[in-house]
Amino acid sequence: MKEALREGLTYEFRYTVPADKTVPYLYPEASELGSMPKVFATGFLVGLIEWTCIQAINPHLDTPKEQSVGIGVNLTHTAATPAGFTITVKIKLEKMEGRKLTFSVAANDGVDEISTGVHERYIINAESFNKKVAQKADAHTGAQTNK
Repeated sequence: MKEALREGLTYEFRYTVPADKTVPYLYPEASELGSMPKVFATGFLVGLIEWTCIQAINPHLDTPKEQSVGIGVNLTHTAATPAGFTITVKIKLEKMEGRKLTFSVAANDGVDEISTGVHERYIINAESFNKKVAQKADAHTGAQTNK
């Protein structure tokens, strides 16, 4: 982590919603979602906010050695956004506690404020993190084989 990563960092990202980021596409295998309105899905909204925060901090990390993972999400999703609208996400790094980063978040679709809240990320050593995930997967595979 570079010294330039500091509380107060702001970032803005714009994203035009394609049809395949609407609710029916969130989990195509879920028939219950297939008949839902074709508006920007909350699940994709969370991903968009994560993406925005990643873009904001990556220049301040020793990538690819350092990366960040989401560890907390507390967001509203208060207005429907049809495909074709452009969403503007604005984030601010409010707090740094070692490797834990807390962002305030606001998103607007040009007509309505669609989301506000807080997103937390944690800076990881990618090699160490991936090794632990592989060990977890191996242990799970071994446990399934022994059943």
